[in-house]
Amino acid sequence: MIYEIALLPVHKERVENFRQAFARVAPLLCRAKGYCGHMLAQGIETPERFNLIVRWQSLEDHTPGFEASEDHRIFMLGLEEYFAEEPQVYHIVGAAFALGDPAF
Repeated sequence: MIYEIALLPVHKERVENFRQAFARVAPLLCRAKGYCGHMLAQGIETPERFNLIVRWQSLEDHTPGFEASEDHRIFMLGLEEYFAEEPQVYHIVGAAFALGDPAF
């Protein structure tokens, strides 16, 4: 599995609108080839910073796959006005999250 991690800095006064916009464009992401799930998480100490974590079957499914698609273009058009600066994106390789021993 490949995880895409996108750090999304949102204008403080637009956080709620960003959440709504993301909900509108998320179906474009969900239908991408190789998509295996995502999580949009808002920062606690910095609520204007979001982390989007997307699980892909392969790096190629994300890039060039989804990133080169018309769905990605529309996805980004729906979000770009909310960004305070350019999002940062990187990838990591790993298995699904392990479940810890409940005794710990």
